[in-house]
Amino acid sequence: MVVREKILDMVVGCFKRHGAKRLDTPAFELKEMLTEKYGEDSGLIYDLKDQGGELLSLRYDLTVPFARYLAMNKVKKMKRYHVGKVWRRESPTIVQGRYREFCQCDFDIAGQFDPMIPDAECLKIMCEILSGLQLGDFIIKVNDRRILDGMFAVCGVPESKFHAICSSIDKLDKISWKDVRHEIVAKKGLAPEVADRIGDYVQCHGGVSLIEQMFQDPRLSQNKQALDGLGDLRLLFEYLTLFGIAEKISFDLSLARGLDYYTGVIYEAVLLQTPAQAQESFNVGSVAAGGRYDKLVGMFDPKGHKVPCVGLSIGVERIFSIVEQRMKTFGQKIRTTETQVFVATPQKNFIHERLKLIAELWDAGIKAELLYKNNPKLLTQLHYCEDMGIPLVVIIGEQEMKEGIIKLRSVASREEVAIKRENLVAEIQKRLSES
Repeated sequence: MVVREKILDMVVGCFKRHGAKRLDTPAFELKEMLTEKYGEDSGLIYDLKDQGGELLSLRYDLTVPFARYLAMNKVKKMKRYHVGKVWRRESPTIVQGRYREFCQCDFDIAGQFDPMIPDAECLKIMCEILSGLQLGDFIIKVNDRRILDGMFAVCGVPESKFHAICSSIDKLDKISWKDVRHEIVAKKGLAPEVADRIGDYVQCHGGVSLIEQMFQDPRLSQNKQALDGLGDLRLLFEYLTLFGIAEKISFDLSLARGLDYYTGVIYEAVLLQTPAQAQESFNVGSVAAGGRYDKLVGMFDPKGHKVPCVGLSIGVERIFSIVEQRMKTFGQKIRTTETQVFVATPQKNFIHERLKLIAELWDAGIKAELLYKNNPKLLTQLHYCEDMGIPLVVIIGEQEMKEGIIKLRSVASREEVAIKRENLVAEIQKRLSES
């Protein structure tokens, strides 16, 4: 929880820096709100038991509930962030940070704006967060749903199979093209020559030069949808260059993002493994992802009013797994409490004095602890401070009572100083502000 809190504070701090307000939605939605929004992944939704004729499901992500919220409240413009739990009926793989209940951190910009400005900001936020968390080198793959659909069309994929083929292509980060090709030919009934044409495209990735190359492609340049997507990506790269992050972004034609609701730019951040990590076969997949979904709000609006949206989601559980793994590897210990001062005594029958003293510290806003024993041994108390990483110890005994002083001991250096009882709080606060 300590590691998680640090990660979440950093992520939320970034969202706030970009002007987002916080939103929360219920843990479950009406089942009909969630169906047909996630493509093949719909089977992973947790359905709840019939509640007197009301069919409810646990939320699968934070995007669909956000779109439902915008439509219900007729909100046309909003920049929001949401940190909350979501549920998926997957097979958990703990080491990769895949769980059935996990936390998502989303940032979305809803509203009609000039093209690619909000999209570029979302990618900038992703870069800021991943750099800030110091997870190592990363790359953000970018594609556009219109380029994908255009590519499928010019390769000869029947329109009815676009979504099915899309979710197979989405597996290219986990399995090889050979296996994906087998799936789309053998299981999804695509002609082998069509699959081979797709293969020529999905193995391409690069920067702005690849976008220009695709503009010249004899097949792709004949498709209006693909040209629109390429035009937007060209503009996006222009803005990413101004934000100073273009070198972190790769135009990748294999990126598909399996969810059905994406309509334009899509992106996914992956950590680049060092050779040592590759040997350990520690692969967490994508750590952040998102894209543009311009039609989702319209699905919830009785009049079909559309609100264009773009957003991103940070996979905190996966990031959490990586940070935890690293701490184990480097033998790092982390403090699980924030106690600043420990109240100790070397003598028996001093529980009353310790309680009076600790109340004084708590009332002054100082984080303090004591052992719940009437007569603890001094060594036990000092060992506890060392184990828990508590920086200061306040010691009170008969001698101190007589002289009206308190001993203040630094746990790390073991130095002790005598302080007048009435000056104790001020002295502790001064030391804490300096550390």
